[in-house]
Amino acid sequence: MFYNKLGFININAGIDRSNIDQSTNQVLLLPEDPNQSAEDIGNELSILLGIQVHIIISDSMTRAYRYGITGFAIGSSGINCLLDKKGSSDMYGNTLVTTEIAAGDELAAAASILMGQGDQRKPIVLINGYKDNTKVTTNAKALGILKKDDLYGN
Repeated sequence: MFYNKLGFININAGIDRSNIDQSTNQVLLLPEDPNQSAEDIGNELSILLGIQVHIIISDSMTRAYRYGITGFAIGSSGINCLLDKKGSSDMYGNTLVTTEIAAGDELAAAASILMGQGDQRKPIVLINGYKDNTKVTTNAKALGILKKDDLYGN
């Protein structure tokens, strides 16, 4: 298990050999600053299309004590990736004490199943209809757990 320099804990340290041509013996690395990359892509697309475009850059990862991989947000722009619901009420009026929703990861996972992990060749997914009325926008970096809060003891 590795902590990569972006703070992700993963079994392969963010180095990937899938979905790239192997004839030159290359590997695919994560962006150096995924949030800045998302910001740059979002700005360029917004200008090109004449509408506000929000971006999530995703990758796939394993999860502790679970089989399989899922998409997760490594960078974002204009998306509130961590929705803090503490202090709000659930459907029965109970006060939520610890609830934080990893919206960036949930959106990335939804897109990932459509993008595929093999030969589907769908590097981009348009998500339409997602609404978030919060005033604060947190990028994907907010999803990373601090070492002091690590429940798995790494």
